Amino acid sequence: MRRTTSLILLALAVFFTALSPLLRWYAFPRLAKIPANQYQDMVLEAKDATLLDYGTMRAKKVPSVTIVQTLKGNVEASDRIEKTAGKDVVVWDGLSYVQGPDGKMVSTIPERYIFDAHSQEPVHATGETVDGDPVKREGIEFKWPFFTEKRDYEYFDAQTRTTNPIHYRGTQTFRGVQVYYFEQTIPWTKVPFPKTMPVQGITPQSVARTGTTRWYTTVRKFWVEPVTGAPVYGEEIHKEELRGGTLLGGRDRVTAFAGHVKMREDYIEHTVDLVKHNRTVVLLLTSYLPWGFLGLGLVLLSLSLYLEARARRPADPDPAPATEPEPVSA
Repeated sequence: MRRTTSLILLALAVFFTALSPLLRWYAFPRLAKIPANQYQDMVLEAKDATLLDYGTMRAKKVPSVTIVQTLKGNVEASDRIEKTAGKDVVVWDGLSYVQGPDGKMVSTIPERYIFDAHSQEPVHATGETVDGDPVKREGIEFKWPFFTEKRDYEYFDAQTRTTNPIHYRGTQTFRGVQVYYFEQTIPWTKVPFPKTMPVQGITPQSVARTGTTRWYTTVRKFWVEPVTGAPVYGEEIHKEELRGGTLLGGRDRVTAFAGHVKMREDYIEHTVDLVKHNRTVVLLLTSYLPWGFLGLGLVLLSLSLYLEARARRPADPDPAPATEPEPVSA
């Protein structure tokens, strides 16, 4: 009986010990991916910002500017691209919608971001665009890879349509979460006008005929939870100018927008809670279960060897039967 139990425990020990590395190095790389149908939105605000009044073509101070960013997974497009890409692909249809304090649209820029569901590396396919213009992204955008490293990454900037380094600046704690802080500076760069302008009848083509150009610079900051690669918070010190041309009435330049853009408080709380949950799930597959299975396997192996040793121990000899003493005669 002991030997049978020992063999069963030995089989379970081998099973759990083998499952430990399989879960970490085989199952996790295949299971950890961005779902193709994911939807998320984010609201950011710039308090006491500067905004261009297109009626007077002069900059003015406003109480706030609101930026609504949405990312919607396009399952149909991802399924189509996967057939030729030979990998799991996610297609995000994004929209950055900016509105002034009166609720009127300032700018709206759509984009399509196509990337590998596991590594977050860009996948080049038809439809990869920013504001309707075809682009070929290099580097990451919106999300860092799982198990983000303490190093610089290449990050795509949608305004300039270029990729530039985003630098690792250290490890911090944000709302109880250990995060890596990254920062990127985009110097003043000439950028295209949005296809959709805030004033009826004005188009990028009509503005271009006046000789006026649009310039942009930003300092981009992200606090990234390294296990999931998800930003828990982000900021931008964002500036835009119109320069030259007859549209400015002889002025050299005018501020189109300037403000310190920050995530709204309610979205910070939601994002931190979501990232904490996802972090637990990732650690379950990469740390808690693999180490737990390995420890369980060692315990079962020890118990199996103990029972096997007990089964092989020789039995103690039976005691001699007790005999009554013979009577002694006189």
